[in-house]
Amino acid sequence: MTDILMPALSPTMEEGVLAKWHVKVGDVVSAGDVIAEIETDKATMEVEAVDEGEVLEILVPEGAEGVKVNTPIARLKDEGGVAAPKPAAKAEEASKAVATPAEATKAAAPVAPAPAAPKSDSGERIFASPLARRIAAQNGVDLKSIKGTGPHGRIVKRDVEGAPKGAAQPAASTATAAATSGIAPRQAQSLAQMGIPDGSYDLIPLDGMKKAVARRMVDSIQNVPHFPLFIDVEIDQLMAVRAKVNKMLEPQGIKVSVNDFVIKAAALALKIVPEANASYTPEGIAMHHNADVSMAVAIDGGLITPIIKKAETKGLAQIATESKDLAKRARERKLKPEEFQGGTFSVSNLGMFGIKSFSSIINEPQGCIMSVGAGEQRPVVKDGQLAVATVMTVTLTCDHRVVDGATGARFLQAFKPLIEDPVAMLA
Repeated sequence: MTDILMPALSPTMEEGVLAKWHVKVGDVVSAGDVIAEIETDKATMEVEAVDEGEVLEILVPEGAEGVKVNTPIARLKDEGGVAAPKPAAKAEEASKAVATPAEATKAAAPVAPAPAAPKSDSGERIFASPLARRIAAQNGVDLKSIKGTGPHGRIVKRDVEGAPKGAAQPAASTATAAATSGIAPRQAQSLAQMGIPDGSYDLIPLDGMKKAVARRMVDSIQNVPHFPLFIDVEIDQLMAVRAKVNKMLEPQGIKVSVNDFVIKAAALALKIVPEANASYTPEGIAMHHNADVSMAVAIDGGLITPIIKKAETKGLAQIATESKDLAKRARERKLKPEEFQGGTFSVSNLGMFGIKSFSSIINEPQGCIMSVGAGEQRPVVKDGQLAVATVMTVTLTCDHRVVDGATGARFLQAFKPLIEDPVAMLA
């Protein structure tokens, strides 16, 4: 028999809701069959089977809430080798950041990346999950001596935890690092400790998304040496060009927003200054080949950042169409994981709320996030004369390990003329 585990469908997922079963006991499933729908902290997604097999038992009923990642949810008859759903193979990898509440409280520092995939004495690659490789490195376990029990013989967490230690040098754990740093996480006071009596407020429980966002933002603000850079851009020409473009696109039902211009300009500026399109890793600085621009979208209960991939290669009409579709499906929680994971740069726009300027928290592991304020009429000096222009304040928050002040300034120098004279973006 093979247990199907609750998959981790996003890096921030700790638990989910088993919204719907598409199979029942006695059904025979084939590879690619949708067997269930799971609501995560970000979206509602379908879970597929990898191999064929007979459903022996449904362990978690439809509609169950708070189902922890890696909890068995169903059982298949082990005929011909039945694997768990596709996402389950990623469950251990994603759970390294959110594995269990106990693990999450060990340290505020980010979990170290998994060591490179090891090879056997014959030179063949040893297949092991990133979490298994990390545990092996920390405990001094030689993966070459372990027989994997995961899908297709893959070495997984349970194989490593009980294995004898080998000659490998154990890596320092994040818990030990936190302990020796002398920095202990501050314990939040209860409202009662702060003199606020029970009954004087309504308590709204934290759902999975709010917990995930809170944890990621605390980690980012504590662990990333960040700084902001501010710049004002005039957008009168942009507004005029936008009006003309939208009139041309009106028969197609496409409407380009100011934010679509910002995304396109940011993507082109990242190609002009590629050093800003980068991420910090313990192994080195990752220089991304494409400008995959994440755009912050507010949804019920939190925030999500769907991605305009290869934005530098797309026209404004295509960006407008994609951004509208992604935002709509984000609010419906119907995005696929690959549609909101893996961006290289973020844009957050609060201009529609009248916010003049603000600084965003970096969306790790990205090196920068751009915050866009409202365009408003302001006095400016042109050719020594006082005039009025529509001005928008843009803030670039940078990870100093990746993007220093000079690099951030060069990026904004490339971004400013694209926004102020957007005809170049129409080519």
